[in-house]
Parts: sequence; C-alpha cells; structure tokens
Amino acid sequence: MTMPARVLVVDDSPTMRGLITAVLNSDPEVSVIGQAGDAHEARAAIKELNPDVVTLDIEMPNMNGLEFLEKIMRLRPMPVIMVSTMTHQGANATLAALEIGAFDCVGKPVPGDARPFGDLAEKVKAAARSNRGRSRSAVVPPVAPTADYRVGRKVVAIGSSTGGVEALIAVLQKFPKNCPPTVITQHMPPTFTKSFAERLNRICAPVVQEATDGARLEIGKIYLAPGGDRHLQVSNPSAPCCRLIERDPVNGHRPSVDVLFDSVADLAGRNAVGVILTGMGRDGASGLLKMRSAGARTIGQNEKTCVVYGMPRVAHDIGAVEQQLPLNAIGEEILKLTAARKEGTE
Repeated sequence: MTMPARVLVVDDSPTMRGLITAVLNSDPEVSVIGQAGDAHEARAAIKELNPDVVTLDIEMPNMNGLEFLEKIMRLRPMPVIMVSTMTHQGANATLAALEIGAFDCVGKPVPGDARPFGDLAEKVKAAARSNRGRSRSAVVPPVAPTADYRVGRKVVAIGSSTGGVEALIAVLQKFPKNCPPTVITQHMPPTFTKSFAERLNRICAPVVQEATDGARLEIGKIYLAPGGDRHLQVSNPSAPCCRLIERDPVNGHRPSVDVLFDSVADLAGRNAVGVILTGMGRDGASGLLKMRSAGARTIGQNEKTCVVYGMPRVAHDIGAVEQQLPLNAIGEEILKLTAARKEGTE
C-alpha cells in the first residue's frame, strides 16, 4: 500500500479504544485517524474523516453495533471489522454482523493474551485494499436444493477465511439433504465455530456440526473444523472419519486448510472435490494442488466475488485450481461433480 490504511475506532470503552489504537498504530501501514464512543459520534466522524476502515464494537449504548452496521451498509457501505467478546452470545452477534456485511471480526483480549487483537492490523490492511463495503444483498437467499440429486462416492473438502461466513452460506444452502460427506476448515475463533455450525444447521438442508475426533463421514452431514488448538484431518480408508490432531499452526493458522486438504488427498485421491473460497493469505493452496495431483476435481472462487482474493489467487497461480467460478455457481458445480451419474455408478 502506498498510503497507510486510515481507520476509525469505535468502542464505548476509552481503555479499549486506546488498546486498539496502540495495536494499529504500531503498524506503519495503518493510521488511526479518529475514535468514537457511540454510534452518534461514529456517524459524525465517518462523515468528517471518510475512513478507509471502521473497527466497531458490538455492545454500545444507545444503538448497538449491529444496528449501526446495518445503517452503514445501507447508507454508506464500507469495510467494517467487528470487535467482539469471545463468548457464545458475542459469537452469535458477530456471525450476524458478518452476514450483514462486516468484513471480518476479532475477539477482545483476555488476560494472558500474547497478541491482543491477533492479526487485526493485517485484517485492516486487507479491508482497505478490498476497496468496497458489502451489504446484506451479498448474501445469497436460500434456494430449493436439487430435488433429483443422487449422491455418489466422493467426499468434499472446503477451505475459507475472510468472507467465508457469507460464502459458505451461499454454497451450502445449495446442498440437498443427502449431500456428499463434506469437511470444512474456516479460519475462525474457537467459540465462533460452534455458533456458526449451529447457524448453518438451522438454515441448510443437511446436518451441519462441529467436527469431533472419530466422527464417521456420512452422507448428508457437513463437518466444520472447531477453532482452537487442533487441526481437522480425515483418515481411515476403510471407514473414513474426522481426526482432530494437535500440531503447530500451519501458514499461521490452526486449524489449517492445508492440513485438511493434504489428508483428503491421501484418503480419497480422485474420489474428492476440493474447493477454496475467499480468504487472506495462502493457506490451502498447496493442499489443493496435492488434491488435484491425486486426481481430485478442484474449484476456486473467482476474484470478482471474493471478499479477499488471496487464498484462491495463490491456489490458481500455482495450478491447484481446475476451474474458477463465481460464488453463486460453486454449490451447483459441486453437486454436478459428486452426483452418482457423473461417476458412472447408475
């Protein structure tokens, strides 16, 4: 970036505003240009300062962060990063914010955090580069899953990061109740993955759950890697199942998309479909290449529909992506590639 990303920090706590400002200003490519304690102050500051990015607290007086975010996305769409408590209630509110159009989220620090706010500065820079706010219209409305779909023998593996909440909803709402066994790694804090799995389970036809160690891969079930200190793999060719393994972060992430894709390549080979969706960085690219080299079919989200064209770009550049598709076409393509009639099993 030629100019620092200009940020407005919105939080009702002066202490929290100071902490966020200090973290962001420690990066020479980020500049905090203003602070606000509530939605009224934030609205005036946005008009006056025209920031590139806003960090927004969810719990605020007078008007909470979700209500204010809806107004921003309706009246002046711009990149917004939510700052949330790492509680179940906070996770639910943050997921709602991501569906409304927030760019990404970070958790508020707790005592003992080695890196308060994690990679907030990197997310701010990515948000500024994205050069667009998103509105609720970006979320694909539910559609009736394919009625005549007959599942084949393939397993589906999906990786996503920033923008993945909306993207996964768009893809998985195309899946019928008898979808192929599907494993997903989405970069997300620990509490958030449980809430996200519950949300997906309510709005999608298949069963969606957080993956547990030893859970059998079954038709009609989708397994979301839990956030935290373990990676999701698949193993056991005779009775494929989920494995949660303790291992150092890969590409800075745990769980890592590469770890999942590598294991799917080893387990399923050509009997797999790999999909890489919107996200920062390069996690998943080498694993998707391994899947393609093993005979799997591979899909990457195209640049136009990505919130951040990072992971799919790297995967495309190294030859891991067989075909790039817009987000609204990916779910249907997965079903085409995994249907029984495509495998000659009729």
